[in-house]
Amino acid sequence: MVNETVTSATESVAVIERQGAFADRDAWTAEGMCRMERSLALIGTRSALVLLREVFLGATRFEDLVNRSGLSEAVAAGRLKELVTHGVLTRRPYRDPGSRTRQEYVLTDLGSRLFPVLVSMIEWGELLDDDHHTGVELIHKQCGSPIKTEITCDNDHPVTLGDTAVRLKREPRTTPRTRPGASRDPR
Repeated sequence: MVNETVTSATESVAVIERQGAFADRDAWTAEGMCRMERSLALIGTRSALVLLREVFLGATRFEDLVNRSGLSEAVAAGRLKELVTHGVLTRRPYRDPGSRTRQEYVLTDLGSRLFPVLVSMIEWGELLDDDHHTGVELIHKQCGSPIKTEITCDNDHPVTLGDTAVRLKREPRTTPRTRPGASRDPR
């Protein structure tokens, strides 16, 4: 178990606790196997994120995606191709009367799972100190209240940064009862 806080000259800030083989962080590198790194390689560019924003907001046609995103046709085409190749978007044929068949871009199940990321980025963007006094607000259609992201474990417990630990996959689960040095007495 590694310290849960980093202490600076002025304050302590919670960090993710490292456990098991991950505790000796300098003993190995995460390069090439980090899920966050893999995600960023696909969606971590401004062009990918603004295209995804527009798809989430209902744009499906190439010309709408280009116009609403502010990207050049070449950049949009390349990024859309990449998002389709990796299963984030799929192409679906459509045909306007009197026109040839074209393709539109729609979210796949994998792509729709980025919704909490979109919400988190909007929430985080609200914290930035800038002069933007306008913007969008995501709300719950049924009640009109703003939506927010919340982190929970598989048992639906709310989890904060200080409540979080990280271990390498395939290591045995560490629970309060089995954590080294933890009391086995249930009292």
